[in-house]
Amino acid sequence: MTLGCLLAILGLLSSGVMEIRTPAAAQGRALWALLLATLGTTASQPLGGDSVCTARPLAKYSITFTGKWSQTAFPKQYPLFRPPAQWSSLLGAAHSSDYSMWRENQYASNGLRDFAERGEAWALMKEIEAAGEKLQSVHEVFSAPAVPSGLGHTSSEFEVHARHSLVSFVVRIVPSPDWFVGVDSLDLCDGNRWREQVTVDLYPHDAGTDSGFTFSSPNFATIPQDTVTEITSSSPSHPANSFYYPRLKALPPIARVTLVRLRQSPRAFVPPAIEMGGRGNEIADSLSETPLDCEVSLWSSWGLCEGLCGKLGAKTRTRYVRVQPANHGAPCPELAEEAECVPDNCV
Repeated sequence: MTLGCLLAILGLLSSGVMEIRTPAAAQGRALWALLLATLGTTASQPLGGDSVCTARPLAKYSITFTGKWSQTAFPKQYPLFRPPAQWSSLLGAAHSSDYSMWRENQYASNGLRDFAERGEAWALMKEIEAAGEKLQSVHEVFSAPAVPSGLGHTSSEFEVHARHSLVSFVVRIVPSPDWFVGVDSLDLCDGNRWREQVTVDLYPHDAGTDSGFTFSSPNFATIPQDTVTEITSSSPSHPANSFYYPRLKALPPIARVTLVRLRQSPRAFVPPAIEMGGRGNEIADSLSETPLDCEVSLWSSWGLCEGLCGKLGAKTRTRYVRVQPANHGAPCPELAEEAECVPDNCV
């Protein structure tokens, strides 16, 4: 029964109960109470037909973010300075299905844009706060410190509720135009119980607000704004893209998050060993090497034809290395080429 139908029936019952004092009216009041209980249950359910969580009201979790962005796994244009590869602070929320921090194939909010482009969290935090106050959809906001290198850990703790069993978070890739990793609405409730441990491999996403191709690209706003998309080894399909590895079926995970339900004092909690899982990729992980093939420029124009009069001369052209090979990638081809010619100005 829809909410509108319930309200209409309640209105009819209300007028009948107020005007009639009969046994039938008593039955009407009983039915009214039943409908009120049904209405309260309906209002507390998540939107969109999601399953209802009936687990114990509160659960506490630790969240451990692990950066796996190494020069071995991602050798192309790997940032070594100004700034070197690193991760921003983590910003997340425990919420219901009424709220969405970010979603693939949807437009990023102004708050997510500021966070993905510049690492500024203020606007995104205000958006989360507003959703919590207006829709009662956010139970808790949490954060974790930044990771000063591509490899490393950071962690935090947060609480979830049966009505707010979803968790979302974002971490900015630094440096980058508007790239980030994160989780969108991960449900920690499984029917009538809380999940004990969840591990998710993370892959880079483009917020759709800046058109830069490389880690160090200057600001270049995307107009009109695009939707949030996952960056893959072949998309964007452009050799200049920092994550463009056409030999790979899929990128290795650039990060990983592990969420563990806490059953003891937080002080005694020790983060679990991180499993080295994969995504069915032929390059297994940062334990393996991602091959980077040599890339060379186009050939230059032919030089002058030099030689003696009456005889064939020679001319040359050159090219240069744009990307040095790494991790057993394809070696560089010849950088100079010579061809016979008839001298223009013979000696």
